[in-house]
Amino acid sequence: MSFTAFSKDFSANMFTSVENQFITKYLPQADGDAVRVYLYGLYLCSCKTETDAEALAKLLKIPYERLLEIYGFWEECDLVHLLSREPLLVEYLPVNAAVGKPKPLRPEKYGEFNRELLRRLSKIGKDLKPYEIRRILEFLESEPMEQQAFLLVAEYCIKKDGEKVTASHILNKAKKLCEGHKFTYEQVELDLADYNKHERTLTKIFNALGIFRKPQEEDYDFLEGWLARGMSPEAVVSCAEALKKGTLASLGLLLAELDEKGIHTKTEAAEYLLRRTERTDLVYRVARKLGVKIQNPRAYIENYAEKWLERGYDAESLLQLAGQAFKLGYGFEELDALLDGLYRDGVVDAAGIGEYCAARERQLKLLQRVQATCGVIKKTASALDMVATWQSWSFSDAMILEAAKRSTGAASPLPYMNKLLSEWKRTGVSVPSEIPETPSAPAPKQDYRNEAAIAADRRAERERYYAMLHQRAVDAADAVRARAEQDAAYKSADSAVKKAEIQLAKAEVFSPDTVPDIRAQLQTRLAERAEALKRLGLAKDDLLPKFRCPKCSDTGFLPNGRACDCYPDP
Repeated sequence: MSFTAFSKDFSANMFTSVENQFITKYLPQADGDAVRVYLYGLYLCSCKTETDAEALAKLLKIPYERLLEIYGFWEECDLVHLLSREPLLVEYLPVNAAVGKPKPLRPEKYGEFNRELLRRLSKIGKDLKPYEIRRILEFLESEPMEQQAFLLVAEYCIKKDGEKVTASHILNKAKKLCEGHKFTYEQVELDLADYNKHERTLTKIFNALGIFRKPQEEDYDFLEGWLARGMSPEAVVSCAEALKKGTLASLGLLLAELDEKGIHTKTEAAEYLLRRTERTDLVYRVARKLGVKIQNPRAYIENYAEKWLERGYDAESLLQLAGQAFKLGYGFEELDALLDGLYRDGVVDAAGIGEYCAARERQLKLLQRVQATCGVIKKTASALDMVATWQSWSFSDAMILEAAKRSTGAASPLPYMNKLLSEWKRTGVSVPSEIPETPSAPAPKQDYRNEAAIAADRRAERERYYAMLHQRAVDAADAVRARAEQDAAYKSADSAVKKAEIQLAKAEVFSPDTVPDIRAQLQTRLAERAEALKRLGLAKDDLLPKFRCPKCSDTGFLPNGRACDCYPDP
């Protein structure tokens, strides 16, 4: 025995702790005397006062036989252990360790309930097996839900599923309500009223998306999640109507996009979706003009289309520019750079774009004539800019073509043409007849390199060409990956995938028996990463480099080791 002890005053001011599981699971199914006996006995466990069972019965004003009956009830629940009945010695057990022994079901307690449940099921020609009825009664014994509240749940499931209703479905619905602390008839009625209201909303969503089935429990979870974000039911339906076809998962991606932008009402959603549709259509039309295939228009909308439209460019002007850019082999990035330059020069309206494209078309046609004369001239933006510069010197097409003729045979025709035209500009020559006699273009310098050196230089040039293409594709993929890694959920899932892959590789060598579990974990992490990408509007392929040549992946060599034929002719 310890040499220290609490004083009476100290003990009087202490607390008796009652576990929450006793309150939520056991208290509702016990009568008042049983609760009083349990609590007072629990209190006596921490007291030093000598109190026997008869004294406790007298204190609580109940017969001693009733006290024995009550402790027998709590022993069935695994909350106490009767060490002895004469004299009565009781050992209290922790509630979190209680499993509850099966207690005999008293038929008279559930007679009216059983009759009413079977009557409602008989209306749809449904009957329950004895073991199903016992499962329901055991649920009512172990959970604090009122019998009338359970009947309300059953009626809801019957109306929802008809003759396909099952005892498992009714029990699952009742358990879900108990998890939400909905036990009484009034609480269950209010909750199911919300479900009925949501059912009308889900029906509208299903009709809009072309889903031909009845809403299930998981469908309500989708809707409740959207509403919890602040989305109005009307806004959700409006988004479904905008999609026209799809799944609740694809609708969730669109709603997440709206939520990111703080859009939650029907009016805001309708305005945003209209702009989104117009911009998506614009991106696809520009892509077709450029000869580019795109999978996810959202990135192009955010990076390009929104900026172009905000600067005042209209759709027709952008399409006109895209058609012009196609002739130079431009993609979205090059077209964006072109528009940046035009914007700096103040060329924004349709008239200015039209003049620019008409001038560029004339320059392109002239460059093609120069190509026909000189040969080895590539059709590039810098070549067009050079033609534009010569025109700005007030030279006619005839003068430019004359310079092209005189540059035939030069190693670099364009620089030689530029040298001739700048000399003519300096001396005031404006027509071919005024051109003084000059020697023809110098013959190409003799190459004194041997064949091995020439071949080595060509290989180096080819390698530089493919290295540049390959690195450009890799950099673009890295940029997308960096954007994805800014999202905490994706970054966490991606890290978990890499860790699981390493564990799997080690397990395959050192502990093969753990491979199935690790592989299952890896699949779970892969699914989490894919879900994070969907939420970001990205696909798995967006993280991979998009090479210009799918045959050689911009390396110049096919898998069989042969050189690819995608290298441009010199």
